[in-house]
Amino acid sequence: MGSLFRSEEMALCQLFLQSEAAYACVSELGELGLVQFRDLNPDVNAFQRKFVNEVRRCDEMERKLRYLEKEIKKDGIPMLDTGESPEAPQPREMIDLEATFEKLENELREVNQNAEALKRNFLELTELKHILRKTQVFFDESVPTVYQSSVPRSSNKYRRLLQMADNQNEDEQAQLLGEEAVRASQPGQNLKLGFVAGVILRERLPAFERMLWRACRGNVFLRQAMIETPLEDPTNGDQVHKSVFIIFFQGDQLKTRVKKICEGFRATLYPCPEAPADRREMAMGVMTRIEDLNTVLGQTQDHRHRVLVAAAKNLKNWFVKVRKIKAIYHTLNLFNLDVTQKCLIAECWVPLLDIETIQLALRRGTERSGSSVPPILNRMQTFENPPTYNRTNKFTKAFQALIDAYGVASYREMNPAPYTIITFPFLFAVMFGDLGHGAIMALFGLWMIRKEKGLAAQKTDNEIWNIFFGGRYIIFLMGVFSMYTGMIYNDIFSKSLNIFGSHWQMSYNKSTVMENKYLQLSPKEDYEGSPYPFGMDPIWQVAGSNKIIFHNAYKMKISIIFGVIHMVFGVVMSWHNHTYFRNRISLIYEFIPQLMFLLLLFFYMVLLMFIKWIKFAATNEKPYSEACAPSILITFIDMVLFNTPKPAPSGCGVYMFWGQHFVQVLFVLLALGCIPIMLFAKPMLIMQARKLANEEVQPIAGASSDAETGGVSNGGPHGGGGPHEEEEEMSEIFIHQSIHTIEYVLGSVSHTASYLRLWALSLAHAQLAEVLWTMVLSIGLKQEGWFGGVILTCVFGFWAILTVGILVLMEGLSAFLHTLRLHWVEFQSKFYKGQGYAFQPFSFDAIIENGSAAVEE
Repeated sequence: MGSLFRSEEMALCQLFLQSEAAYACVSELGELGLVQFRDLNPDVNAFQRKFVNEVRRCDEMERKLRYLEKEIKKDGIPMLDTGESPEAPQPREMIDLEATFEKLENELREVNQNAEALKRNFLELTELKHILRKTQVFFDESVPTVYQSSVPRSSNKYRRLLQMADNQNEDEQAQLLGEEAVRASQPGQNLKLGFVAGVILRERLPAFERMLWRACRGNVFLRQAMIETPLEDPTNGDQVHKSVFIIFFQGDQLKTRVKKICEGFRATLYPCPEAPADRREMAMGVMTRIEDLNTVLGQTQDHRHRVLVAAAKNLKNWFVKVRKIKAIYHTLNLFNLDVTQKCLIAECWVPLLDIETIQLALRRGTERSGSSVPPILNRMQTFENPPTYNRTNKFTKAFQALIDAYGVASYREMNPAPYTIITFPFLFAVMFGDLGHGAIMALFGLWMIRKEKGLAAQKTDNEIWNIFFGGRYIIFLMGVFSMYTGMIYNDIFSKSLNIFGSHWQMSYNKSTVMENKYLQLSPKEDYEGSPYPFGMDPIWQVAGSNKIIFHNAYKMKISIIFGVIHMVFGVVMSWHNHTYFRNRISLIYEFIPQLMFLLLLFFYMVLLMFIKWIKFAATNEKPYSEACAPSILITFIDMVLFNTPKPAPSGCGVYMFWGQHFVQVLFVLLALGCIPIMLFAKPMLIMQARKLANEEVQPIAGASSDAETGGVSNGGPHGGGGPHEEEEEMSEIFIHQSIHTIEYVLGSVSHTASYLRLWALSLAHAQLAEVLWTMVLSIGLKQEGWFGGVILTCVFGFWAILTVGILVLMEGLSAFLHTLRLHWVEFQSKFYKGQGYAFQPFSFDAIIENGSAAVEE
């Protein structure tokens, strides 16, 4: 049936490659992406393999490329990505690549070190400039009126100002040194105050000030001023805020203590001359050096930028080349060397249909390497379970991912993905049915499909967006199917479309209709007799009292109908598995009883629904009028419990058709009879077959295990062998069969009820849409005049946000998860085991797409 309905047939092959041609051949296989290699050295340490040195060289090259990438991103330089994948370079080209990367890294590190040293020097000069400015203000504030006054020095006023300044200095000295020290000083001997100036981080200043006060016992005088502009940290480039401080003290002991405190708080001290003329001279020199440094820094940054721009043009291609080289050598480490050390031996899983393509790729690799010995690809016989490989394209990939999320299919097991392409969006649409909401979803999916090349090239890291984009075809189909079911429900944003005109007639006059809110239309008199051409009649939109009752009955029944059909289809899928694997016991004693149990009980209930719809109507006379229509649920309960039905009203029949009671009793007895068959038949037959096998091989010593396992095959024509395992104990077989039978019988009831979520979510979605229309949008529609237009615009925006956010996104996610559960549990549990393991070929595209250097265990 092809790989669409089953996984590809796989073959285990042995590959012989000449050592000089192995690299080129593996490179061609990596471009092809159809070979999964096995590790033939599982007990050998990764550091003891043949090509470990080459892998280490690739790791070192990749480290250098990551360093370049980090520097390029730091400068915001765009990296050229042509989307092309260059071929894997030859082994001799590794030396050129290593030399190129080494040169770039050394040059960039040297430039960075020089730039960091220049920035550190620039920071020190900038801090010194601020210190000279701020400390000049501190010194000028000491005696501003003495030295900067315009009073002549020979006048009496000038002498009085000097005396006042001396008194002020004596007061400050008294505060710093204490009154006793001032009195103890000899007349004419000046007490000289020392000082240190520096810069400290602004957030450390309060703690720094407290520590100075406590350690020096208040015998220091601290002045500080903030630096308004933030400074750049040369180490990491962050902007930091700092403050200038100056500390006055007296004595070497306090000087030592102050310097230690500054060192502890990582404050930077700078020399500051005492004389104003020296400070001005130093400030001028600092400004000159800062200007020179700015020039040198600019040139350094320009050189660094040029180096990075040149590297950015080739960085993506370099990454691809290095990753391909590393992947090739990592794969070669999985091979074995023959005795002569001249040939590499590999084992690999390959799709049976692609063996010729693989052989062509091996020939191309041999020709590229110049080897004269062709590679040899031999098919091997094995009892191992092959990997599962389902070919997908951009359309089927998302649906296959939904199936694989439940479990990878066993080898050659029926693949539910092709059927899920239809059933998944349909069941979603049954819950989400609305023409307007479905159109929004379909347009969003169509936009992603039309723009998929540009959107795929962006390669964003946003996981939510990647999920949406990966499922763009699912979203589009869910939207289209929702539009279809919305037309069936005749529901668009909770309103109906009257395209063909209602097939109900109004027999009341206008005044009666306007005054009475609880009028009813009689199906016998007011209904024309022919249904609405497509979907639900729009008259039900204005049926205030019984609209929900009618919709409930309709949607509840179609939920059960779709659910039973879906489950029956799942059981039929198991027939394909049993016939393909030639499992005659499971086909007769599992599939047939399971199908009969489901048809005799639940499909019969579906038939009763159709019989009720066909035979009973308001226009019919008794016993087939609407008053005589029995309840399907009560009928089914009475059938299963063998209850006698309650007497029908006068003129009505108890049963829907002749012989219904006999048929129901027969169906229930047959369904109950299927249970012991499912429970005991298969284990008993397996036990009997084992006894016969043991009796036949008993005379031959030592042949028991061969006879028991010799017939275990996955069918020769299907390729690959079946699982070569030890026989399962009979007790375990009985237990597993009991669990499987009980799960199926009870699950048939619970799974049928589980499909009622189709009705529940559809009802909730319709009611939420009606609430938003009634309580939000209708408020704006009732307003009149120009003011009403303004109100309607605002209300419409709010309604649109709620519609998209709640009804499309949240309700859509809820319906998606419920649909996923119906497929995983109710549908796939009937036939799908999902106990296989995925085919993971050696593919350069997969390695590069995942962004990893190589796929390692």
